[in-house]
Amino acid sequence: MNPEMRASDADRERVVTVLREGVGTGRLTLDEFSQRCDTTYGSRTVGELDTLVRDLPRPVPAPAVAAVRPNLLPVFAVLAVVLVVLAVTLFVLSDSGALNPMGQMMGR
Repeated sequence: MNPEMRASDADRERVVTVLREGVGTGRLTLDEFSQRCDTTYGSRTVGELDTLVRDLPRPVPAPAVAAVRPNLLPVFAVLAVVLVVLAVTLFVLSDSGALNPMGQMMGR
């Protein structure tokens, strides 16, 4: 990247993130962090920003994780089969009178 290019707000925020990591890992003191943050927000070019984090490791971006969508088709297929079996069983039992003991007693 051209060091003379004007820095954006996003460029400044990336530098502050690196500076926060530096404090968190003990590479910068709070005073150094504060001074560098002040300088960051006053910087006009990308080159000025680079000098503020040149002595710090850059964070490695985490790999993107694809969203895993479960395949629910087999679950719905099994559920449909269970419901059909249940419906047929209830129909057969109700037709034979097995579900109605009073009807059996009365000869139905």
